[in-house]
Amino acid sequence: MEYIDAKALSAMDPSVFQHAEPFPWINPAGFLTDAGFARLVANLPDVSQFTSAIDAMRVRKYGQKNHDRFVLEYVDGIDIPLPWQELIDELRGDRYRAFIASLLGHRHFRFRFHWHYTPGSCSVSPHCDSRTKLGSHIFYLNTRPSWDPAWGGETVILDDHGRFDVDSSPAFEDFDSAVPAQTMDNRSLIFSRRGNSWHGVRAIECPEGALRKVFIVVFEDYRRVRMLTKRMTRLIKGKPLVAEKELGMY
Repeated sequence: MEYIDAKALSAMDPSVFQHAEPFPWINPAGFLTDAGFARLVANLPDVSQFTSAIDAMRVRKYGQKNHDRFVLEYVDGIDIPLPWQELIDELRGDRYRAFIASLLGHRHFRFRFHWHYTPGSCSVSPHCDSRTKLGSHIFYLNTRPSWDPAWGGETVILDDHGRFDVDSSPAFEDFDSAVPAQTMDNRSLIFSRRGNSWHGVRAIECPEGALRKVFIVVFEDYRRVRMLTKRMTRLIKGKPLVAEKELGMY
């Protein structure tokens, strides 16, 4: 079966995306077919496969609070339910890659895939993504009745009107505007990085045992000459030629 809804794909206008404020983003409904979405939600990877990145004492670069969550990184051969492998195979195909290239206006990229499950009281502090990350496509996987929208979990699009340095640590209340993405009923969020692409997730208020669940496609800048230079530098320094993150790039 196909998971991506062809009509939803063709309905998105790259020009509208690229001219969105405060940076390119779109929050489409029904990017996945109803049947495909239902099959994926019914066959989610178990949290026992995930690695914990929860550490209340850890501080990120620039003084930002840690992004607390459980993480599962995709690499070829990983043991995941068949529907998820089928979706990833489709995402790695020419149609989706061409669609993302049209949105970004950029064709030198590779994909990474991962799942994030987040328990109550955890958050994603306001931040701008790394300079090698061109953008992301976040698929929201929580559904009623197991998830109450009042518990939160929305990615918040933040606008500082260029006031903050990307290497700083503002709080949510420091921004001029904050627009939460819609997350229920087969919603996803696609956004592209600019210098001011601030976003985050406020502390989740779900009961014990509940988890905010998302699947993310990351668009990593990838240029062969630049990558060759990086690997030559690693060789000289005696480091592994391929970084762990690069093992999961496709």
